[in-house]
Parts: sequence; structure tokens; C-alpha cells
Amino acid sequence: MQKSTDVIAGRNPVNEAIRSGRAIESILIAKGELNGSVKVIAAKAKAQKIPIKEVDKKKLDFLCGGAVHQGIVALAAIKEYSTVDDIFALARERDEKPFIIVLDEIEDPHNLGAIIRTAECAGAHGIIIPKRRAAGLSYTVGKSSAGAYEYMPVARVTNLPAVLDELKERGCWIYGADMDGQVYCSSDLTGACALVIGSEGNGLGRLVREKCDVILSLPMCGKINSLNASVAAGVLMYEFTRQRLNLKAK
Repeated sequence: MQKSTDVIAGRNPVNEAIRSGRAIESILIAKGELNGSVKVIAAKAKAQKIPIKEVDKKKLDFLCGGAVHQGIVALAAIKEYSTVDDIFALARERDEKPFIIVLDEIEDPHNLGAIIRTAECAGAHGIIIPKRRAAGLSYTVGKSSAGAYEYMPVARVTNLPAVLDELKERGCWIYGADMDGQVYCSSDLTGACALVIGSEGNGLGRLVREKCDVILSLPMCGKINSLNASVAAGVLMYEFTRQRLNLKAK
């Protein structure tokens, strides 16, 4: 069950959460309730590009643990999102070259949580995710990250290709993980960089791939030609970390 702090129930509380600008992952509306004040609230949510889903009333009852929800619930992020500037600030604070993980439409919250956990352990300075068609900082993500989300800045952006251009302007090389690239351990990964991981089903989107300076691939020696997104991300992140630690040791 969701933590109570992750669930905002009732028309006035949901309306105020939207008005205050709180980070909201989605709005759930009971089937048949999309009218009157609920319809007004839904319009405000839509204007802020917050996903809206119609669900069975029983789901809202379950999420709220019996509390009155008036047919509408907001699922809020477990923490406020950071900014890209926050990620660069952390790199400066550590006196390190930026090491950023960019996720292109990772939709499985367990994958996102696992990536956050590995990124924190591997010394990354932050993660960038898109606002649309991607998992956000939900309770499931927090649990899957084993608490690592508390220490890992996560920025949520509207236009991923544009942000990759910004990262390039700020001195980062963009490395995409995909098929038909060069073997991942053959590249120099010690500079300021961003590692881009594609979605579970489709890999890197066309526009995102075009923004990458280098495509890295993992050798596939078995009969299956791909890894789970979080596993692939973990292998690649630790190659970046290995090279950066070796450079420090010299």
C-alpha cells in the first residue's frame, strides 16, 4: 500500500496541492466522477501536464485506507525534484567532473529505483528523467532504491533532446547505451559526461540517439540479445566509475 504521505485525498487537498506547485506524479479520478469541481481540478492538472487516470472507485478506497477521497486522489512525489543546475552544483561541491545519468522514458518504477540506487553507489551526481512517458519519484521507486533517492538529485525535464544540447554546452560528452555501438570499455570515460539509457522496450529514441556523441554497447554472448535496463545501466555506470577512480589514483 502507498504511504499516506504519498497520497493526497479529497477535492480541496488535491486542488491546493496543484495550486501550490507541489510535484505530483498523477491524478486518479473514480469512474463517473469527472464532473463539477472534479472536472475543474482535472483541467488545472492538465494545464500543468500532470497525467490523469480514471480508475475504479475501489482502487481509491484501497489507496486511502478508508479515508474520504470524494472521487479524486493525487499521488505526490516522495521528494521534490532537483534541477540540472543542482546536479552541476553537486559535482562542483565534490570537486569532480560531472557524471550524469539520463533516462529516456524508463517506465518501470522498479527499474528507476534500481538505477537510482546504483547511480548513488557509483558516485553519479544526478539523474535526469523526462516528464512524459516515464516513471517518476513514486513510493515504489523510493522503496526499490533502498532509500538512495534521499541522496541522489533527480531532475525532471520537458524536452530531453534540448537538455542534452545544454549538457554539451556545459562541457559534457554524451554517451548513449544502444546496439551497434563501440564496446563500452574501449572508450575514455573519464571526462565530464552523461550516460543515456533507453527505454525498456524501444531503447533510445531517434532524437535522443542523434544527440549522443558516442554509442556504447555491451557484448552479448548468449542467445538473448539484450539486458534489463537497470542491469545494463549498472554495468555501464561502473565502467565510468572504474575509469574515473583509476584516473584519480594516478
